[in-house]
Amino acid sequence: MTDRFRTVSAYCSGVSPLSSTARVASHAALPDAVFELLDAADSTTREAKAPTVTEAAAALGVDQPRASRLAGQAIEAGLMRLEADQHDGRRSLLVLTPEGHAVLTRIRDFRRRIFAEATAEWPAEDRAAFARLLTRFVRDVDSLGARVAE
Repeated sequence: MTDRFRTVSAYCSGVSPLSSTARVASHAALPDAVFELLDAADSTTREAKAPTVTEAAAALGVDQPRASRLAGQAIEAGLMRLEADQHDGRRSLLVLTPEGHAVLTRIRDFRRRIFAEATAEWPAEDRAAFARLLTRFVRDVDSLGARVAE
């Protein structure tokens, strides 16, 4: 196991519980991966347009059947819906519902509060360096995932 893989694993195992803790009771039984799907779909939508299940699978680094099961759970929970692509009627897009946006906002706000509390006593230059390095880390993890998917 490489050091980079250990770092990614430690980061993911540390952040996933942050999602779990921020959930509302009505969605507590859903796996963390459903919330990762919400996050990926929201990020993709802000960059261009809502993703298909296949595009979501690539963004999550999972196979299409796994992404389809996650999407089904999110749809059943009322967090996402399928919408026909207006440019290509053969494509179905994953779109967050208002409840999906609300849950994702709660998770993100909770994560921000945890990071703020954990670094509250750090000097400003340390917080700035951490933010810069965490951003770089996330970008590198994303590119690593893209290379692994190839």
